[in-house]
Amino acid sequence: MLTYEPGDSFAHRLDPRAKLGVQVAFAAAAFAYTTPAGLVVLGLLALGCLRAANTSVRASLSALKFAVPFLLLAPVVEAFTFGSPWVVPSDAVGPALASVRVVLVFFVAAAYVRTTPIRESRAAVQRLVPGRIGTLLGVGVSLVFRFLPLVRRDLLRVREAQAARLGTERRLDERLSLVAAGGLRRSFARADALSLALRARCFAWNPTLPELRFGRRDVPALVLAAGLWIAAILPLLGFG
Repeated sequence: MLTYEPGDSFAHRLDPRAKLGVQVAFAAAAFAYTTPAGLVVLGLLALGCLRAANTSVRASLSALKFAVPFLLLAPVVEAFTFGSPWVVPSDAVGPALASVRVVLVFFVAAAYVRTTPIRESRAAVQRLVPGRIGTLLGVGVSLVFRFLPLVRRDLLRVREAQAARLGTERRLDERLSLVAAGGLRRSFARADALSLALRARCFAWNPTLPELRFGRRDVPALVLAAGLWIAAILPLLGFG
């Protein structure tokens, strides 16, 4: 699973607000230009983001491996019809392009996660969304980034425990129910422990967050974000 890794890449040195701007603008442009030509251009930009974050395509796809079967299966299912001619290849084009779009958006998100500490992500959200709502969103982002890797680790441990007890000999539905039940129990236990830890540390809505400051190095990212937003809006204005 993708997590933050300290480094000195170009993306590591960017302000998290600039990276968030690129990420959101890229997603908007991907939805506006889900065409072969548009996805080629966006694919080059996504690879550039991974390069700037010193993150490999292989590592990003490895983190997406649980979703890849569904992304590959969607065009196949869409191409089949109940009746002659049974297979319509043209019907698979739209879902295939949508699957590619999902992968490209994930690449940009992976570059952000790899290069942005959790505290900086929280600070960026709270700077962009003022007031108590921004604080609530910042806390949510911080907890999600910290909680998901633990949940995934717990599920893997449950699977390993089941395998050690010959759980692989059970039916598939039984294995799924046992892993799901074990994962839920551990998740609720972690949630209770988290609640207790927050109360013990006198959780506050106004913690001291890292200082964020735009610099010259953020100019290319901000220009890219602005360009992507303009490109995404143009079709809505009838210029696409």
